[in-house]
Amino acid sequence: DLVVLGIVLRAAARSISVSAVCRDLTSGPSDHAVLTALDDGLPKTLAVLERRLNEALTDNMPRRMRRRAWEVAIDWHLNPYYGQPYRSRNEIYYGQPKQGTTKFHAYASACIVEHGHRYTLALTWVRRHESTVTVLRRLLSRIREIGLKIRCLLLDRGFFSVAVMSLLQQEKLPFLMPVKFSGRRPKRRRKATGLRAIRRQPAGWYSHTMQSGKQQVTFSVCVGYRRYRNRKDGKARSQKLLFAAWRVHGSPTAVRERYRKRFGIETSYRQHRQGRIYTCTRNPRLRLFFIAVAFILRNVWVWIHQTRLADGSGNSMTLHLELLRFKRMLDWIAHEVV
Repeated sequence: DLVVLGIVLRAAARSISVSAVCRDLTSGPSDHAVLTALDDGLPKTLAVLERRLNEALTDNMPRRMRRRAWEVAIDWHLNPYYGQPYRSRNEIYYGQPKQGTTKFHAYASACIVEHGHRYTLALTWVRRHESTVTVLRRLLSRIREIGLKIRCLLLDRGFFSVAVMSLLQQEKLPFLMPVKFSGRRPKRRRKATGLRAIRRQPAGWYSHTMQSGKQQVTFSVCVGYRRYRNRKDGKARSQKLLFAAWRVHGSPTAVRERYRKRFGIETSYRQHRQGRIYTCTRNPRLRLFFIAVAFILRNVWVWIHQTRLADGSGNSMTLHLELLRFKRMLDWIAHEVV
């Protein structure tokens, strides 16, 4: 078991495949033996495997973090896939073309996005035809199990729907997400209605009711601006931003800056790719395990900085990321395995 674990950790640390590690280690087992041992050792059902991997994700999270509420971001992660399903088409998620394919292995994760505490809290595998509401329920259930309080959910534009907002209001969870426009644009000289009419309003807060089938939801729309400098001509320009919110307050500038925290989860994905094991296996259990290993290693890195290398605590905590970069930690792991 220790040999298999060492090979998995080295593959993650070097961001290569298990086969490449086995070729590099002269006295190591074959890649077929390692993958067979992993397949036999992992739980046989994805539900049990997912539960145990989620337990490993938050096992090293300090208990004191459960005393306060946090800003949490939720996002989808699509891994392009070019092969055939392992056993069922339900394993493959189909979406818009990306990197030459419409087939993906899809995962969703929840992450604290406050500086110095960016732990990945939950990870789930997304099956074919699963709705955003179903996936969101699973992640929120996991966050409740660990006893973590949510101050506000920061969601991607893909979650903008009546079903999602109704669920969050039922769960009494404040949320903030960009408005997504759908449907045809109004014809020329026709008066805009709904969200398109709000988009023409000055900066401020507006109430809006949206309906889908028999479901109806009322939420607030924050209209704000983002000023930036064009990279090509260097001229200053502005862009109007619309956010859907519920139980969120503040000026449009404060709301815009608050939503910017959501990009902390994009940073977690960037670091996750540095510790991701490359594979061509069709087995969804192995793929989920390899994805989780990268997130677990990143959580360990966050824990080291928070509990060992930082000065102060709470809001006054000062991080020293230059003392240990994530890539340096992975290099140490690879060296120790050898």
